[in-house]
Amino acid sequence: MAEMLPVMESFYTLQGEGFHQGMASYFIRLGGCDVGCVWCDVKESWPIETHPQKSIQSLLTEVLESGSPNVVITGGEPSMHDLRPLTEAFQAAGKQVWIETAGTNVLLGSFDWICVSPKKFKPVLPENLGLAHELKVIVYNKNDFKWAESHRNHVSDDCLLYLQPEWSREREMLPLIVEYVKKHPAWRISLQSHKYMRIP
Repeated sequence: MAEMLPVMESFYTLQGEGFHQGMASYFIRLGGCDVGCVWCDVKESWPIETHPQKSIQSLLTEVLESGSPNVVITGGEPSMHDLRPLTEAFQAAGKQVWIETAGTNVLLGSFDWICVSPKKFKPVLPENLGLAHELKVIVYNKNDFKWAESHRNHVSDDCLLYLQPEWSREREMLPLIVEYVKKHPAWRISLQSHKYMRIP
């Protein structure tokens, strides 16, 4: 099991998206991605080898010093890594552990909240959809509504459903999402509020 992990960046901020929007959260962005979304705004996270290796203890120390009650593990694509030692250490320290993932690999870790955001560039594992507390679909064009519904069929009845405009297409897509949610009220809108607030 991994005692060292490639970390692109780690920082204390507010969760900007989805169900936990606005909550104080310590983000750990892991290096490495096997998805490769063309519109990704953190493409520098993709190569594993360019990011420094950090120990679980050093990451735990960062989180404890921040005072954050919540830890968000993101990427890149965090499911590429064995996260069991890391997540167990955080939970043993009393922290809530959330993950944001495209779900392209088996999830190895102990998570209090799983946000699965499937991407067209590499399929999500069906079993990860079944584990999701939150399904967050990025809407880049009109076809993404039908694609979102195809994934809705594989999540649990308790899973929260979010549609989020891709940032560069927000002006075009947001009005369409608003109308779609009005007609399909099982869905909610997620916005990247951290970008409006100009925080990490």
